Amino acid sequence: MPVPHDIAAETELWDVYAESAFKDDAEPAFCWTQYAGHGPGPELLGRPTRVLEIGCGTGRALAHLAQQGIEAHGVDLSAVMVKKTSERWADTGATFECGEVLEWLAARDDTFDAVYSIFGAAWFADPGRLFPLVRDRLSPGGVFVFSQPPAIPGAYGPQGMYKGGFAGKAMFTYRYSYRPAVWERLLTRSGFATAEARIIDAPKPGHIGTLVVRAEV
Repeated sequence: MPVPHDIAAETELWDVYAESAFKDDAEPAFCWTQYAGHGPGPELLGRPTRVLEIGCGTGRALAHLAQQGIEAHGVDLSAVMVKKTSERWADTGATFECGEVLEWLAARDDTFDAVYSIFGAAWFADPGRLFPLVRDRLSPGGVFVFSQPPAIPGAYGPQGMYKGGFAGKAMFTYRYSYRPAVWERLLTRSGFATAEARIIDAPKPGHIGTLVVRAEV
């Protein structure tokens, strides 16, 4: 069942996040997992010439791709984050726009060779609405890849998440969690030709792994 996202409230949440998450001395880096240097790299995107990151956050992944000569674009809900990334990565050629991802995608008519999300918008947007929009923005043969933590067993669908623990102002959003097979089914039902979802184990046994999902048009 759909949940009532409050975009204004979520924007405030991500603006607060931007103030603490963005580091001025950060370097370009691309990693699908939450463990630096662990797991696959940008090869999951194929050999794109034009990419889009949805929920691009600190922009480090886009900056990395831009340095490889790829036309790199990002969209993020937080105006605070977009200002910081636009200034920090201006010399790479990557571009950053502020927008709510569903509205932003629906208003576009251009296409990308690859669309991706690293613990970003694909985790926080209703897949029933997001996936068809992503599909429409992909070129023939294009790919959609996203990563996020795997679902907690028995906890599926939209999950509420507070910002900053359980004290202070009540800022919250929703993230979406499913079993790998369900992610695959949601993607193929949205028009993707193929979809594969897998969990990459953490580098240390017993620690939280990473769900990585890849779909092709």
